[in-house]
Amino acid sequence: MAVKITDICINCDACLDECPTESIVDNDENPTGEDIYYVNPQTCTECIGDNDEPACAEACPTEGCIVWDARDGAAQPVREGMTEGEPCVED
Repeated sequence: MAVKITDICINCDACLDECPTESIVDNDENPTGEDIYYVNPQTCTECIGDNDEPACAEACPTEGCIVWDARDGAAQPVREGMTEGEPCVED
């Protein structure tokens, strides 16, 4: 599992500097071509070992923008009990 940034992202850059694995890229570098920020599922660790919750979701001012994602190629699931599409952090 990894995290995913949804299309309600306001492109504020809050998440970019918070990611300890530099897995987040802005919309200009999004490999899917979408005009939103992108989290590389192969390098996203959900901040296990760095933070109690994903740092990007903690920094994000837009509630529900960063959700759990189970894309193919993601690192092994490390957080049990999380549901795909569910916000990582709820205010």
